[in-house]
Amino acid sequence: MYSAVYALPAIHVAVKGVFTNTVPVDAYRGAGRPEAIYLLERVVDAAARELGLAPDELRRRNFIPPSAMPYQTPVESRYDSGDFAAVMARAMEKADWAGFAARKRTSKKLRGIGLAMYIERCGGGPADTIRLKVEGDQVVAFSGMQDNGQGHTTTFVQLLSARLGIDAARIRVVQGDTDLVPADGLTGGSRFLAIGGVAAGAAADEVIEKGRRVAAARLEAAASDIEYRDGEFRIAGTDRKVGLFELGALEATHTRAPEHYTYPNGCHICEVEIDADSGDAAIVRYTVVDDFGRAVNPKLLEGQVHGGTVQGIGQALREHAVYDRESGQLLSGSFMDYAMPRATDLPALDCSFHHVPCTSNPLGVKGAGEAGAVGAPAAVINAIVDALQGKRIDMPASAQAVWRAAQRGQA
Repeated sequence: MYSAVYALPAIHVAVKGVFTNTVPVDAYRGAGRPEAIYLLERVVDAAARELGLAPDELRRRNFIPPSAMPYQTPVESRYDSGDFAAVMARAMEKADWAGFAARKRTSKKLRGIGLAMYIERCGGGPADTIRLKVEGDQVVAFSGMQDNGQGHTTTFVQLLSARLGIDAARIRVVQGDTDLVPADGLTGGSRFLAIGGVAAGAAADEVIEKGRRVAAARLEAAASDIEYRDGEFRIAGTDRKVGLFELGALEATHTRAPEHYTYPNGCHICEVEIDADSGDAAIVRYTVVDDFGRAVNPKLLEGQVHGGTVQGIGQALREHAVYDRESGQLLSGSFMDYAMPRATDLPALDCSFHHVPCTSNPLGVKGAGEAGAVGAPAAVINAIVDALQGKRIDMPASAQAVWRAAQRGQA
């Protein structure tokens, strides 16, 4: 992800592996993407400050334009779609970027605003298999993916209800039962809709096609003359019909292997006020505009953004694994000592969308689960650096770290 949303002609990356006796690093929401975006978005802000340009202006000059899509980056990723300038413009409008100078003049504290663009690569991993069965008066969907609060079941039901034209109450989803669900399938990497959702849609199409042939025999007509709509098979131009659930058992299985990655992207804007005496950095406004491709369920999308953004804010301001330098003992091993973000740390998040459909899967979806955690850290720290007039600080920007930065000269 080091190319981010910019038309960078060349990238050189050097990686150093370090052996440590601290706790192993494992995948957390975003899994490397937040760190890549953080590195680049901090550099862009620093470059803008050195060049005497507004941070949005330097970004605008270097965005990959929509006309360049599909765009091959220097580091493997090939973006299929996106309008990064439009996403940033919408975020700046909703955040009242133009009115920040006036808010800063009237503030009794150190006030700063920070912007960060993000993009991430999703929709990869192994194949997923979805099995559908028409049993009695319901359709049962079997999935190897496991819903852990993301809303998989809701989205499966919504997709299948629309595709099959039946009431959502007649659809049941089975997950996690290894005696029943397909052996393959993986939850993670914002891949559920792009892989599992596409497989579910294709399996529904296969059920309809099998049902069309059974209905043709039942109605004594050619299969090509059978139309399907709203849960019924009908001979075209007549009132002769038979319902989906009147045909007996039907079953279809479809496996979807990832063919291309998807690239959700967006803009985070954070506004902070810092108490110079205590170092406390309070987020007073937070705005997010995301491009997730086609939106199947906007409410679930917004929930994903809220959760991820709060996790990213926690990474930027609070969360820190602290070890004793002499013994290597973990000192922040419980939530009594490890500072998680709380509701009182946050204003209401302003989340909205500017979707550009993905071209690499039939649903046009890009994924959303990790996006908030990818964009938030850089936006928060850029805001704090702006409030401190360019003084250097890094994550986590605890009150102590902010206070120390505020007291020292320009780094």
